[in-house]
Amino acid sequence: MSECTRRSFVKGGALALVALGSVPRFLVRTALAEERAGRPQVLIAIFQRGAVDGLSMVVPHGDPDYYGARGSIAIARPAPGAAETTVDLDGFFGLHPSLAPLKPLWDDRRLAVVHACGSTDTTRSHFDAQDYMESGTPGVKSTPDGWLARGLAAMPARERVSPFRAVSLGAALPRILRGDVGAVAMSSVSEFDVKEGGPAMTGGRPGARQGFESLYEKGVRDLLYGTGRETFEAVKMLKAAAPQRLAPANGAVYPRGRFGESLRQIAQLIRADVGLEVAFADVGGWDTHAGQGNERGQLATRLREFGEGLAALDRDLGPRMSDVVVLTMSEFGRTVRENGNRGTDHGHATAMLALGGGVKGGRVYGRWPGLRREQLFEGRDLAVTTDFRALFTEVAVRHLGAPAAPLFPGFQASARPGLFA
Repeated sequence: MSECTRRSFVKGGALALVALGSVPRFLVRTALAEERAGRPQVLIAIFQRGAVDGLSMVVPHGDPDYYGARGSIAIARPAPGAAETTVDLDGFFGLHPSLAPLKPLWDDRRLAVVHACGSTDTTRSHFDAQDYMESGTPGVKSTPDGWLARGLAAMPARERVSPFRAVSLGAALPRILRGDVGAVAMSSVSEFDVKEGGPAMTGGRPGARQGFESLYEKGVRDLLYGTGRETFEAVKMLKAAAPQRLAPANGAVYPRGRFGESLRQIAQLIRADVGLEVAFADVGGWDTHAGQGNERGQLATRLREFGEGLAALDRDLGPRMSDVVVLTMSEFGRTVRENGNRGTDHGHATAMLALGGGVKGGRVYGRWPGLRREQLFEGRDLAVTTDFRALFTEVAVRHLGAPAAPLFPGFQASARPGLFA
């Protein structure tokens, strides 16, 4: 019996027995295993551009120096039954109250935090720090490609690779996905197409479509950014899969705005089984130099959108989250002390989140360096105790199956956080 026939028999036989009301458990397990074996593992990377304040996102309420340094922007200590206070996680750390939608994931041990995480480079430039985090080479500006592109390119060759293996939700391909791997940037799943003289969206004038040869140069550049891989087949494939027709499942409600819409469309691509392995989205608004706020205010609003978006994605995907890991990142954190404008300035370490898949959640990973002045980086910032490359290596290797060697040139992790069993 051929592999294809055997697989069809197992699936079809199990489904037929479901209808009869008597299903041998081994057949159900086999059918589910066969189905999952054909699906790729997915990594969703989310960049919080602008340097999120990790000390407000994941509050070290058990550190006595936290409240002394934060003045009017400290997040209130946990208080059972009280609204708008820190949501306690383990007696020392807690979530900002706007991230309360993520607490059930923590309780279910599917959400983990890596605190005091960041880059070994000391720059306080947004542009440079983002570039280093996406290239994976802190302090080196000449790196031509991104670390996720390197990881995907080095993975074992497959008989057929989807043109939607790597997708960024946005108008331009981010640094992290530029390289020798096919990657697609799209602002809208429903408008993904080729048109003359423009990006990979519909809306070109009537008659703009021509033969493949005449559109090749421009179409490949705009649609697949130079990868040259089955441009029009990709369009046909997505139209046939029609992910845009998939409404959020399980009662999931995404927040309004670009971030929520990006997550909703990533979920559509995963549920449509188009072969997605890496998805990327970013969200800005974290550069809170003035009027940062505490339980309410500018930062609270951004965190509410962030938390509601991640919780909606988890609910929407349901059981499919076993194939998915979400990894959040930000170029650096904020100063420990509040500034004169009730905000925070560019800092060093921050907090990063990992959820889903095989993540051992319900824990805060990384060594806490402390907030006394002598414990701070340059006397002002949370010190980095987990190099972001150690975290990213672990996620890429343990979840995606990427080889460690090409991810971060010149970097050898002495220890990884240990998020996976």
